[in-house]
Amino acid sequence: MPETPVFSRAACAAPHHLAAEAGRAILDEGGNAVEAMLAMAATIAVAYPHMNGLGGDGFWLIRGPNGVVRAIEACGPAGSLATIRRYREKGYDTIPERGPDAALTVAGAVGGWALAHGIARDLGGRLPLDLLLSLAVRHAREGVAVSPSEARYVPKELDTLHDQPGFRETFLIDGKIPQAGTKRALPALAATLEQLGHAGLDDFYRGDLGREIAADLDRAGSPVTRGDIERYRAVSRAPLSLTLPGGTVYNCPPPSQGLAALLILGLYARLGDLRPETAAHYHGLIEATKRAFRIRDAVVTDYDRLRHDPASFLAAKRLDAEAAAIRMDRASPYPVRPVGDGDTVWMGAIDGNGVAVSYIQSVYWEFGSGVVLPRTGLTWQNRGVAFSLDPKAVNPLEPGRRPFHTLNPAMAVLADGRVLSYGSMGGDGQPQFQAQVFTRYALYGMGVAEAVDAPRLLFGRTWGAESMTVKVEDRFDSACVAALSRMGHEIEELGGSYIDSLGHAGLLVRHPGNGRVEATHDPRSDGGAAGV
Repeated sequence: MPETPVFSRAACAAPHHLAAEAGRAILDEGGNAVEAMLAMAATIAVAYPHMNGLGGDGFWLIRGPNGVVRAIEACGPAGSLATIRRYREKGYDTIPERGPDAALTVAGAVGGWALAHGIARDLGGRLPLDLLLSLAVRHAREGVAVSPSEARYVPKELDTLHDQPGFRETFLIDGKIPQAGTKRALPALAATLEQLGHAGLDDFYRGDLGREIAADLDRAGSPVTRGDIERYRAVSRAPLSLTLPGGTVYNCPPPSQGLAALLILGLYARLGDLRPETAAHYHGLIEATKRAFRIRDAVVTDYDRLRHDPASFLAAKRLDAEAAAIRMDRASPYPVRPVGDGDTVWMGAIDGNGVAVSYIQSVYWEFGSGVVLPRTGLTWQNRGVAFSLDPKAVNPLEPGRRPFHTLNPAMAVLADGRVLSYGSMGGDGQPQFQAQVFTRYALYGMGVAEAVDAPRLLFGRTWGAESMTVKVEDRFDSACVAALSRMGHEIEELGGSYIDSLGHAGLLVRHPGNGRVEATHDPRSDGGAAGV
C-alpha cells in the first residue's frame, strides 16, 4: 500500500517533480499557496510542454483562510477573424486539429496568473514576481530532461503536428521525438518568462511580449489579432458548489465542465449505501456520469451566453429526479456524441495559513495546435477544436466566444473541517477520476495515496479511441469487471496497471486543529508531492 507524505505546515503536488520542487521552494521562502502555484505553473510549462504551456488556458479555485472560495476563469475567446464563414470558405467541415487555423483562441493562462498574483498579494504574499518565475527561467535556459510521459506519448495527427511552424526545431532532435532523459533547453521560452518576471504579467497582452505574440500569430496565419490579445483579461467568478452528506464540494462554472463533476457526486450520493470497490460502486459512478454528461452537453457554453442557470441543475429536487432514473441492475444506453480528449496538468497547494489552491492548465491536445511562435517560444493551444461550425450548435464558432472547456479543478471542505484540493488531467475523464478519488477518500476512508493509486476506470473515449466503452486498468478485481459486464457495460481492458489515459490525479488534505497536510500525486505521472 502506498504511503502518503505528511508535511507539518504546507505542501504542493504536481505531475512533474521539478514543478513540485518549485512550489516547495516558494513555501519554504514564506510564500503562500497561490505564490507557490504561480512558480509551479511556470515550471510545469517548461518541464511538461506536451501537456500545457503559456500559450494555453487555465482555471483556478482558491480558498482563503476565511473559508471563501473564489474561481478564476482564464480561458481566451475566439479571435476576431475566427468566423464560421472563414472556415467554410477554406473548405473545412470541422475545426482543424493542428496548424494556424487551429490556433484560433487567445491564450488565457498568463491572464489567470496575473489575477491570481493579485489575490496572492491580498492574502499577504510579498515575494517578487521575478523570484516566483526564477526556477522556470533557469530550467528553460539550462535545459531539463525530457520526461518519460512526453517520450511515451504518441500524439494524434503526429505527422501534421511535426509539420507545424516552429515545432520541429523546438521539440524534435534530429527530426525525431527525443528519448526520456535527453536534455532539452527552451531559450526563447526562458527569455519570455524572464521578461514577464521583470516587466510584469500584463506585458503578455499589452506590452512588448503582446506585440511579438501578435506579430508571430499574424505571420503564421492565425485568426487571433493584436486587438484580441490586448483586450483579454481573466475573470473572477463565484464557484459552483454542492452540499453532500459529508461536506461541500466546489468546482468552476461554465465554460468549464465543473458542473458535470458536481452532478456525478450529487447523483452518486442518492444511490444508497453502496460498498466500496464493488460493481455497484462503479456502476453507480458510470451511470451518474452518463446523466451528468447529457446535462453538460446541453448546458455548458460561454458563461456570457448561458441559456440555463447551471446551479439550477444542482438543486435537490432535480438531482433526486435524475438519480431516480438510474437503474442499479442495468447499464443505460448512451447515444450522445463524445466531447473529446485533452492533455492537461492538475496541481494543488495548501499553505500553513490554510490557503488552498486547485489549479489546472492546458494547451488541449498534446502540444496544442503545434504552432510554436519563434520570438517567444510559445506553443499555441488548439482549444478552439471544441467549437462547432454549425451556427445552431450549443457551442458554435463566433469571434469573442469562449470555447467549451474540459478543464475543471476541484476542492472540498468536509464536515469535520478537512480541506481537500484535488483533480486530474484527462478530458472527459477529469470529472470521473475526481469522483473515484473523492469517493474512495471522503466516503470510504481510503488513505490519500491509496485513493489516488488505486485502479481506475473511464467511461467513454480516450486518446485515439472513439469507442464509448468502460475502459479499465488490469488491477481491477476480475469479479467486479465480470459483474459490470453482466449489467450490460461494454468493458475494454487496457492491458496495463498504470495507464496515462486514466488520468494524472493528485490530492492534498489539510486537517483541522494541527494543520497537518497530506499530499500525493499520481504514480501514473512523473511528479509527486513536496512540502515544508
